Amino acid sequence: MAGARRPATLYGIADVEMLGAERVEPAIAVMVEAGLGTIQLRTKRLADRELAVLSERLLRRLEAWPGELWIDDRVDLARLLPFAGVHLGQRDLPPAAARPLLPAPTAIGWSTHDEAQLVAGDADPAADWLALGPILPTASKANPDPLVGLVGLRRLRARTAKPLVAIGGLDADSAPRALEAGADAVAVLSALCRGDVAANCRRLLAAVAEWEA
Repeated sequence: MAGARRPATLYGIADVEMLGAERVEPAIAVMVEAGLGTIQLRTKRLADRELAVLSERLLRRLEAWPGELWIDDRVDLARLLPFAGVHLGQRDLPPAAARPLLPAPTAIGWSTHDEAQLVAGDADPAADWLALGPILPTASKANPDPLVGLVGLRRLRARTAKPLVAIGGLDADSAPRALEAGADAVAVLSALCRGDVAANCRRLLAAVAEWEA
């Protein structure tokens, strides 16, 4: 899986805690089978050893997949394993510091939450694309940043020429509105991982396909 500089329009976040550790692999297999092109592996509590073993299994399983498997936060694992990219938050290692540590094909995404952060990300050549959010209220973070909103997304779209991913509280109903507001892609977590993953994939992909049509 070669590193991409632009995520698929529907960017799936496979959250270990929401799915349950035993469901992560089959859930990602369902996402791949459904047609997701970019998937991020995210965990905030899984032990390092367990995450490394899980990552190795997933990467072996997806060797023939033409899509992109990313990892959240973990520059160390992105350095050691052939992830297509690593997504970094404002409290993680900055993209400029992470870039020299990573193999050349590895892409870097960076979370931003306001205009100042977005402008800084746009100016950072180490960041390949930027995420902006939360767009809508989200339950996937204990202490989320202030809402950007669809109006804010539309306004801030003009502040960067880099691919922009809308994130936070998006589902099949709101994802097309985020794309209409200027996002190049929409990242979904709860709307993908909670409940029936296969049904969620169908609903989300259909909503994105209808907007693209």
